Amino acid sequence: MTASRDFLARAIAFVVRCVLVVWLAFARGAAADPIELRYGAAFSAAESVYSLPILVADREQLFAREGLRVRNVMIPGGGDKMIAALGDGTADIAHVATAFLVSADLAGADAVAIAAEFNNPIYTLIAKPEIARFADLKGHIVGLADEAGTVAYATRKLLAANGIGGADFRVKIVSGTPARIDCLMRGLCDAVPLGQPQDFVAIDKGYRLLGRTNDAVAAFLYTVTAARRSWAESHKDAVVRYVRALAAAFQFIRDPARRNEVVALLAEAAGTNDAAARRTLALYLDPDRKVLPLRGEIDLDGLKQVIAFMAEAQLIAPPLPPAERFVDLQYLRAAASE
Repeated sequence: MTASRDFLARAIAFVVRCVLVVWLAFARGAAADPIELRYGAAFSAAESVYSLPILVADREQLFAREGLRVRNVMIPGGGDKMIAALGDGTADIAHVATAFLVSADLAGADAVAIAAEFNNPIYTLIAKPEIARFADLKGHIVGLADEAGTVAYATRKLLAANGIGGADFRVKIVSGTPARIDCLMRGLCDAVPLGQPQDFVAIDKGYRLLGRTNDAVAAFLYTVTAARRSWAESHKDAVVRYVRALAAAFQFIRDPARRNEVVALLAEAAGTNDAAARRTLALYLDPDRKVLPLRGEIDLDGLKQVIAFMAEAQLIAPPLPPAERFVDLQYLRAAASE
C-alpha cells in the first residue's frame, strides 16, 4: 500500500514538472516573440507633440510590457494617405486626423477609430514680426493645412472671429507644422498655424503670436489611432494590448514626477530645446486643458463636433452621420476591464 502511494506521489510530481516545463517554454517563447504592429506615422506628427504618446510608450517599454513590438512606418502625404496605408496593408494601425477618417468611411473605406490620441488641439497662429495684429494680415499669405482637415477649419474660424474673411488673404497649402514653420521662416508665408513646441520656438525668435485656435472653436476630437475594422476584429488581442499600452503612456505623461523625462523626450522628437518642450507641457497640463485623453478614451461629443465642422465647411452634406459609426469601442472596454 505504501509503495503504491509512493508511486502515485512520484507520478504526480513528474506530471507537475512536465506541466511546468511546458508552461515555462511557452512563456519564454511568448517573451521572445512579441507581436509586431506596424504603426502608420505622419512625418509632420513625428516632429511635434503629436508623436508623444507613441514615443513614450516605446521608450518606457510600455509596448514591450504588453508583448508588442510597435514599428513606425512613415507615410508621406496627408491624412488620406494614412487611410490608404491601412487599406493596402502598409500599416496595421495609424495616426489619423478624425476629419479624414470620417471622409474615408463615407467614401467606403473599412477604417475605424480604436483609441483617441489628441483632443482639443491648440494651434497657434504665428506671423512675421511686422504683422502685429490680425488686420495686418489683409492681402498677405497664410499657410494653411489641407482644407479638408480641422486645422484649416479652426484657423479660418480664428481669423473670422478677428475680422479676417476668406477674401482678405491668400492661401498657401502647407501640410504639417515642420513644413509651415519652414515656410514662415523662409519668408514664403506671412502667417501660419503651428503646433507645439515649434510655436514657442518661433515666438522666441521674434515672430508674433496672433491667437490660438481653441479660443475660436468648440472642443473636438482631433486625432485617433485607426485600423481597418476587419483587421482589428481578427487581431483583437493585439489591439487590446496596444490600447492598454497607450493608456499607460497617457498616465506617464500626466505624472508630475515624470515631467523632466517627458520634456526630454519631446525636445528630442521635435528637435527643440527643453524650455520649449516644458512650455508645451505646461500649456496642456497646467491647468489641464483636456488636450490629452486620460486613457485613450474616445469623446463621442468631440467627434460629433468634427462632423458639424465638416458640414459647415460643406465637406459633407446632410443628413449628418452619427459619431458612433466611425468608432469601435470594444477594444477600449476590453483594455479597461483586464
